[in-house]
Amino acid sequence: MSGQPRVLTPEQLALREERRRKRAEPKGDYVQSLQKGSIVPRQWRSLAAPDPGSRSLKILTWNLLAQCLIRRELFPNSDCLRASQREHMTFEELFTPRADVLCLQETDRSAKFRPALDKAGYDYHLAAGPRKKHGCLIAWRRDLFTQTTARVLYYDNENVHGKGDPRFRRGASFRAKNIANIVALKRSDGSGEGFVVATTHLFWHPASLGILQREALRFRTLYAQPTWPILLAGDFNFSPDSPAYALLLRMPLTPTHTARLAASRVVHISVDPTILLTEPTIPDEDAEMDPDRIITNARPARPDDGLLDDAGLLDLYASSPPVRSAYDDGQRALIAGAQTCGARLELDPAQRGAFEPEYTNYTSYWKLTLDYIFVIDPPGKRSAVLGLLELPPSTALEPGLPRKGVSSSDHLSLCAELQWTAEPAPA
Repeated sequence: MSGQPRVLTPEQLALREERRRKRAEPKGDYVQSLQKGSIVPRQWRSLAAPDPGSRSLKILTWNLLAQCLIRRELFPNSDCLRASQREHMTFEELFTPRADVLCLQETDRSAKFRPALDKAGYDYHLAAGPRKKHGCLIAWRRDLFTQTTARVLYYDNENVHGKGDPRFRRGASFRAKNIANIVALKRSDGSGEGFVVATTHLFWHPASLGILQREALRFRTLYAQPTWPILLAGDFNFSPDSPAYALLLRMPLTPTHTARLAASRVVHISVDPTILLTEPTIPDEDAEMDPDRIITNARPARPDDGLLDDAGLLDLYASSPPVRSAYDDGQRALIAGAQTCGARLELDPAQRGAFEPEYTNYTSYWKLTLDYIFVIDPPGKRSAVLGLLELPPSTALEPGLPRKGVSSSDHLSLCAELQWTAEPAPA
């Protein structure tokens, strides 16, 4: 045998290099996975420099669109209604911002979802209403926080009056089986700092949010620290021009608000089984196509039903400290480029709510702003919005979500970075 090294011909060298190149290329499954996970690009907008003496919190909220709720007739223009078509896009939109806390609604398919959260470094608490196949999930980075306690709030079981028979005390319009998931998260570094975080998918009735606000404050008093901020994030199923938004942010009720509140005072057959089956009662003219905000088989409320009047609703919401909206506050700081709902809803730019996102829900039938990140600051501190995840323009969402290459849900995620500093002493 010759000891001379083998000399390759130019053709053999070219073939060897081609084989090396192919081995170095991403495998087909990986490329296909990246393509499946493609979503519409969204820019992170920094709004303020962080205070070096205080740490921030980045929080994301998103209605995932539960697979068990999908019906082709609701999303006729969608090209990705199967779970296998949506999964990669869901994880891309969920994990790309690297939020500290995730607030998710319509969470199902937990066998797929929980391992993904675990691999991404999150612990979580999932809760669902009675006999519901989807629920509300709060996840947090396990390297930053530990959960100290949690509560599931069942709206159907909460009273709005202290006296009277059980139905009057409850003051319910509809038994919706909706819940809120509330957790106390403590920083793991021994500082004693923490947050109360609540997420919910609300029935549109205006008393529900007042109950959530009341119970989140009670939860903080019982299980957390008075210095911890409270964050309420989720799909609230009302728009920035609604009476519920005005009540929460302590805005005066307009004649339009009071008319909507009057129309909302109906009692459903789930509360009063003596009601005969009827045609739909639609309490909000903007809800014509939205099943989350339509009540069928209902009657007008009577005084003995206990539904709160305007004064009662004002009292319910007045029990809370002032509430702020991360996106409404943050997008006001943008000089240009923010996609807001103010022009669409014909809101005065000075009005609170005018700088909420233009849309957070975009389908063939519904194009609405329904999702929010609300903040209740603790005594002596004030929150600042350091940055926001911008919403894509409506032209990128046509002809409706979910859509390949855009988003796997009919809702768009919101993400904000917040920081709390001491309020300046009064002059």
